[in-house]
Amino acid sequence: MTEEEFRLTPIDVRAQEFNRTAFGYDTAGVEDFRERVAAEMERLLKERAVQEERVMNLREQLKSLREREKAINDAVMMAQQLREATHKAAQQEAEVILREARVKAEQVIQESRDSEIAVRRDLEEAQHQFNAYLYAFRRLLDRQMAELDALAEHERDGSPPEVA
Repeated sequence: MTEEEFRLTPIDVRAQEFNRTAFGYDTAGVEDFRERVAAEMERLLKERAVQEERVMNLREQLKSLREREKAINDAVMMAQQLREATHKAAQQEAEVILREARVKAEQVIQESRDSEIAVRRDLEEAQHQFNAYLYAFRRLLDRQMAELDALAEHERDGSPPEVA
């Protein structure tokens, strides 16, 4: 049997029978069995050591992967928080801009209303002054016409005109 073919199990050990001799078991058979058991145990111990080292490496890899996962999760959370903070700041800035625009629009509207009122007042004042001018001009014209009529009357009568 080659070492690859021989795999010792607890059942094999329990089932192993040795030929009896007059003085006990066959020494060569027992020695052969012991050698096979020892070789199998060595193989198992080496395999176990390899597997334990492999398990240890896998645990280290797992630990490293968990640390990376935690770092990635932390980065994702930070990115989300940054995104939310940026979004909130942008919203606040937009609200401030809108408020300022509304205030500016109200100022422009109020200035326009004030300008309209001033223009209307100036127009009314100009209309009033124009009406006053027309009234005064008509009175002047009426006086002048009255004087002309008086002159014409005196010329017809032949009397000298009265000086006003």
